[in-house]
Amino acid sequence: MIRRLLSVWHARNLEFLRDRGTLLFTLFLPIALVVGMGFVFGGPPRPLFKVGVLAERIDKGSHPFLREQYMEFVATPDETAALRKLTHQTLDLVVDLRSPARYWVNTDSPKGYIVEKLLLAAAPDAQRQPVTGVAVRFVDWLFPGILGMNLMFSCLFGVGYVVVRYRKSGFLKRLHATPLSAFEFLGAQVLSRLAIILTVTTILYVGIGTIIGFHSAGNVALLALLLVMGALSLIALGLTVAARFSSEELVGGVLNVLTWPMMLLSGVWFSLEDSPRWVQWVAHVFPLTQVLDAARAVMLDGAGLAQIAPQLLYLAATTLAFLAFGAWSFRWRID
Repeated sequence: MIRRLLSVWHARNLEFLRDRGTLLFTLFLPIALVVGMGFVFGGPPRPLFKVGVLAERIDKGSHPFLREQYMEFVATPDETAALRKLTHQTLDLVVDLRSPARYWVNTDSPKGYIVEKLLLAAAPDAQRQPVTGVAVRFVDWLFPGILGMNLMFSCLFGVGYVVVRYRKSGFLKRLHATPLSAFEFLGAQVLSRLAIILTVTTILYVGIGTIIGFHSAGNVALLALLLVMGALSLIALGLTVAARFSSEELVGGVLNVLTWPMMLLSGVWFSLEDSPRWVQWVAHVFPLTQVLDAARAVMLDGAGLAQIAPQLLYLAATTLAFLAFGAWSFRWRID
């Protein structure tokens, strides 16, 4: 029995080592994740307070308050957007240091109280303009990210493995003998997975919302439209990955290469607002980032169709591009 067990063990090891794609993913994916996390979270310690400055750019020599330690000063030329963040307590203070100096403080914010004292020590004549607003709970901010992560995994893995299994079992080879085109087959897979995703996400949205009572200021119909467009883009991406490959292990590796960066850089667990600019630029390439940015704008800020139109157009464009490439590169059989 031991000899048979060792023979199978040896054969499986050789099979894995000869699968160069899977071997490379197994070795280099953890290294890439560690290096990536170092870039995202590296650097000096995070500041204690965050202050919005109504200006195009910040010149720290222009006012003594801008030289205070343990504060991050962010140029926010849009006063409306800055006050919205102050209301949600994502900014601790908003200042306009042009003469006459004025500032806005959220009277419900403990941090705002402290930063106000520091400002008045440097600019005692600054005019105070109070605002109110309870902080957006972390669970309110996190909720769209959890739904988005579930959407991503369901769309990518839910279609990638299915198509590869169809190809390995010979089912696609038999379908190829019918008048069915590659685009029709992929379209059917997209619609099938879309129906499942819409049902599951709706159940989660209603069920979790009933339990935790999350904050939602926007239009539910707009969220549904965003869900459809995001799901279509991610499903099409999953089908593109599975269009040619026949190894389930290789497809799993490729999907992991896609899902891990999206999960870390798309804002599922934390905001990338304080990350380097190039990290934010890379993050906005991912469809999941567009979905989460738009979903939080609708749910937390009550954004309308005009405000999230760029994200919807991006998702529509990526859906068409992924489907077109998938149909062009689709392979019915292994050989």
